[in-house]
Amino acid sequence: MTDRTPEQVLRDYFHAKDENRPHLMRQVFCEEALLRMEVKSEAIAFPAVTRGLPAISEVLVSRFAQSYENVYSFYLSRPAGDVEAFGCDWLVGMSVKGSGELRVGCGRYDWRFRRGQPLLANVLAITIEQMQVLPAQQADAVFAWLTGLSYPWTSAQAVLAAAPDIPALVPVLQHLGREAARC
Repeated sequence: MTDRTPEQVLRDYFHAKDENRPHLMRQVFCEEALLRMEVKSEAIAFPAVTRGLPAISEVLVSRFAQSYENVYSFYLSRPAGDVEAFGCDWLVGMSVKGSGELRVGCGRYDWRFRRGQPLLANVLAITIEQMQVLPAQQADAVFAWLTGLSYPWTSAQAVLAAAPDIPALVPVLQHLGREAARC
């Protein structure tokens, strides 16, 4: 794990979270890492503060995977080279185990990396701006959209251009559209 880049750390995070691989979190966070969550939706819940690699892995991977499957997450921009901090918007879509009900949401990641090798995150702040609930009957349209996007890096423009015409997605798409207009 020498000479890792922020981009590799971010890619490993999605592989850990989306694919239910908690062992990969050691390639993402240092032992004393801090996770802060700001959730602006009642459709999903997380603790506001989590400290340490084991607890972060439990919250973001193990417990998450108990409730959700078919998880597709996307960064809407890439870190440029070797940075100490990186912030970007994100999109996620997933289904609820058992019911098949869907969750589609968006928000912001703010990463900070500790210096030294291996490069690991020491702080991650996640803001969940929108998290919409959709019926299981819309899974084909939603997953066709998500699997058609470039993983794990895409753009708000690509997300908006390919989005299915589903009224429940409008708050997510509007938020991403506002963020895209700022760029």
